[in-house]
Amino acid sequence: MTTDIDWDHPTDPKEGTWQRDHVTLYVGSGGSEGQYWNGTQTLLLTTLGRVSGKPVRTPLIYGEADGGYLVVASKGGDPAHPLWYRNLAEHPAVRIQVGPKIMEGTARTATPEERAAYWPVMVGHWPAYDEYQAKTDREIPIVVIEPAG
Repeated sequence: MTTDIDWDHPTDPKEGTWQRDHVTLYVGSGGSEGQYWNGTQTLLLTTLGRVSGKPVRTPLIYGEADGGYLVVASKGGDPAHPLWYRNLAEHPAVRIQVGPKIMEGTARTATPEERAAYWPVMVGHWPAYDEYQAKTDREIPIVVIEPAG
């Protein structure tokens, strides 16, 4: 897909955070550990920084639909979108790791019709998404990641 990006050397979450520990376990095990976390499933999303243009990796809960992967830009119900989502608006090219599989793809915000269909799917994976939506005025987006090829 995008061959001039150094996807293999992303910036990971801050040292000392659970997110960093999760990414370290996931990557260090080749995806054999870390995909399943706290009763749900996770992937590693690598986006391109909208300012730096450099890869940034984030662990996220995911669902699947129509051959793609779904992630929720909740940021725990914060009034602002998470940085990874803001990156996608500028650079929709992504890399994901789902268990041992690593693939490039394109990310886009779900249409209103897709969001209506996919929201219950994602709440099924992480019921707190309903709580996050209730505590913010912004509509929490669902992102559809379409793998290349």
